Amino acid sequence: MTDHALPGGTYPVGDLTLTRVGYGAMQLAGPGVFGPPRDRAAAVAVLRTAVELGIRHIDTADFYGPHVTNEIIREALAPYPDDLHIVTKVGNRRDAQGGWPPARTPAELTEQVHDNLRRLGLDALDVVNLRVGGMDAPVPGSIAEPFGALAGLREQGLIRHLGLSTVTSEQLTEAQSIAPVVCVQNFYNLANRGDDELVDRTAREGVAYVPYFPLGGFSPMQSDVLDRVAARLAVTPMAVALAWLLHRAPNVLLIPGTSSVAHLRENVAGAALELPADALAELDAVGA
Repeated sequence: MTDHALPGGTYPVGDLTLTRVGYGAMQLAGPGVFGPPRDRAAAVAVLRTAVELGIRHIDTADFYGPHVTNEIIREALAPYPDDLHIVTKVGNRRDAQGGWPPARTPAELTEQVHDNLRRLGLDALDVVNLRVGGMDAPVPGSIAEPFGALAGLREQGLIRHLGLSTVTSEQLTEAQSIAPVVCVQNFYNLANRGDDELVDRTAREGVAYVPYFPLGGFSPMQSDVLDRVAARLAVTPMAVALAWLLHRAPNVLLIPGTSSVAHLRENVAGAALELPADALAELDAVGA
């Protein structure tokens, strides 16, 4: 399979071209995204298979592990193909208990950018997302200081493009007043549609929207609808969820994660699903 055969094609992110079907590396770390994986060779195989399938968009963070996923990415894929783009996140760290405390002072962000560069083996990072909120919801407030610090690192040539993660529309507006924003990465899926207006806004503005947790937060009733549609189409619920997201807006980019080559292949194939009109109508009503 080549990148041209990937479902959804590509989308411009700044001056980069990212495949709309990407790969999220979080699950390559150990349980709880902490420590090394049980099978490092299998993790390497997943990354190499992703590139073989045509994926040119890898999502990571140096606080996954911590440090584990970036080290595996470098082992598996360096020297990197010219058209492979790695998107990383900063703004958190890991504590000894496996927690995710914020780390957003200018000094902490500078250290994290250099950590990403060193462990990935890069001279500059393609895209750095500033993680602002919690794992599934934004925290309102000004982000001028941390985003301004990243904008300064961009001016130094250490970062090519800037993005945001787990933010409000107001925070996006504030960030855009400081430096260009090429992507927003928030919790959004078929059942959790609180970002509908932000999806539409970013589509109008040519900003990529990258939803995470494609099956997260479903109620039993919503899961029943998803399962019913999937059974009718003889595919997995994940295939339906991913296909719906690609259909939602042209600027939506997917980063489903897995530590299994078989599941990776299923996700790529599933995203190619063509949803008939009756299924789309039934699915759209899930989050209404």
